[in-house]
Amino acid sequence: MFVGRQNELRRLDGLYNSGKFECVIVHGRLRAGKTALIREFTQGKRSIHFTAQETSSRENLENLTRLIKAFPADSRKLPADSGKSKKDIDSYDDAFGCVSDISRSERVILAIDDYQFLAAAQRDISDTICRQIDVSLNGSMLMLILCGSSAPKMMSETLGFESPFHGRRTAQISLDPFTFFETKRYYSDFSAFDIAIIFGLTGGVPRYLELMDPDLPIEDNIRRSFFDPSSFLYEEPANILRREVRDPAYYNAILKVIAAGSAKNSEIASKTGLETSACTAYLKNLMALGIVGKHTPLTEKSGKKTAYDIADNMFNFWYRFVSGNISSIQSGLVDRVWRGVAQGIPQYMTTVFEGICRQWFEQQNQAGRLPLKYAEIGRWWGVDPVWKKDSAIPIVAYSDDDHAIFADCVWSDEPAQSGALASLEERSRVFRYPNRYLYLFSRSGFSDECAGLARRIGANLVMFE
Repeated sequence: MFVGRQNELRRLDGLYNSGKFECVIVHGRLRAGKTALIREFTQGKRSIHFTAQETSSRENLENLTRLIKAFPADSRKLPADSGKSKKDIDSYDDAFGCVSDISRSERVILAIDDYQFLAAAQRDISDTICRQIDVSLNGSMLMLILCGSSAPKMMSETLGFESPFHGRRTAQISLDPFTFFETKRYYSDFSAFDIAIIFGLTGGVPRYLELMDPDLPIEDNIRRSFFDPSSFLYEEPANILRREVRDPAYYNAILKVIAAGSAKNSEIASKTGLETSACTAYLKNLMALGIVGKHTPLTEKSGKKTAYDIADNMFNFWYRFVSGNISSIQSGLVDRVWRGVAQGIPQYMTTVFEGICRQWFEQQNQAGRLPLKYAEIGRWWGVDPVWKKDSAIPIVAYSDDDHAIFADCVWSDEPAQSGALASLEERSRVFRYPNRYLYLFSRSGFSDECAGLARRIGANLVMFE
C-alpha cells in the first residue's frame, strides 16, 4: 500500500508536465520508499524502470537493453532516418542514444533505480549520460530519474559540486523518513501512544512501518519484529552496513559503543581501539548515511563539547536492545530478554519523545504559531554558572538576542509535576534572554499544581496526543 509523499508526487508531476527534458535525482535513506514513489508516479505513464544490480557493467547493460527493446514499438515515433532502436546495443552510449530517439517526439520516463550500483560497475557512466544530455537528450522529451540510497556515492556522482550532473540536473528530491506526525496520519489504526513507540522503533521508515500489525499488541509487534531470528529487522542493521560501507566490523563496533553511552570522539576511539583520526572518518560516513548525529550545545561553536548519538531510531533501538542479546535470542531465551527490554523502553522513549517534540516545534514554526520565528533549534548542555553543576535543556530555540524558547519533555505514566516546570525555569536562567518562553510537554497530562505554576509564570503546557 502506497501512503503519503503527496508533495513529492506533485513535484514530479510538475516536472513531467513541463514536456521538456528533465533530469531528476531522487535520493534518501535505504527503505525510505524511493522505489515505491517512482512506481506510483509512473503508473499510467510511458516509462522504462531499470533497477541496477550489484553485478558487472556488462550484465547491467544487458538488463537495460532488454527493457529498452521491450518498450512497445507501436508507440515509438522515430524519425524515418533513425535505426538506433532496432540495432544491437553494444554500449551505454548506444543505450542512451536509443532512449533519445524514443523520446524525441513523445514524453517518456527512464527511471534508473539503485544508481549507485551502476556507477560502481561502470565508473564513467555519469560522464556518459551527461555527454548524451549535451549531445541529444537535452532536445528530447525524456524525463530521466536517477534514484539511489548510498549517500556518499550519490553525492559524488550526482549531487556534489564536482559531479558531472552539476548544472545538468533540473531537480533533486530528498526522500526522508516520515515524521512522527506523518506516521500518525498514515498509520491511524494504532493509538497515538503505540505510534510513538513504533516511531521509536522504526524512525518513520516506510518499509519498517509496513511490518507493524495493528491487530497485535505493541509488545507482540516488537518481539516479532526484532527478537525473532527469522524476522526482517533482526539482521537489518548488519545488512545495511554490508551494503553501504566497507569494513562493516568497525562501524558495528562504533555503534555498539555509542549505544552504550559514549558520545565523544576520543572516548569512542578509545573503546573501539581505533586511532582518533580513523574514528572521525568512520563517524563522518555514518553521519552521511543518516545513522549517526553530531551535536554541539546550541549557541556554542563546535569543539570539545561535540557529542555523537545514533540518530536513526531503528539502529538506536537495535543496538540498545538487540545487539547485546543475540546469543540469548538464538538460544531461545526471548522471554528473559524481553523482561529486560520492557524495563528499558520507558527510558529509551524519553529521548524519542524529545525528538517528537522538536518535530512539533518545527511544524509550529513553519505555520507561524509560536511567539517567535526561530532561526535555530537544538539542545543545550553545560555547567550552570550559578549552581556550579552540570545542566541540560532538551530543546532550545532562539530568533535573536532577545527572544528564546526553552522546553522539556516528560515521558511518564504519571502526570507531569510542578517540579519539572520549576526545574525548566531555573535551567533557562542560564541564558540572559529578556524574553524567555517556556514549554513543558507531557505524555500523561499535568498535575493541578503544575497547571497552576504554568499560569503564574506564563508557561505553555503541551499534552501529547
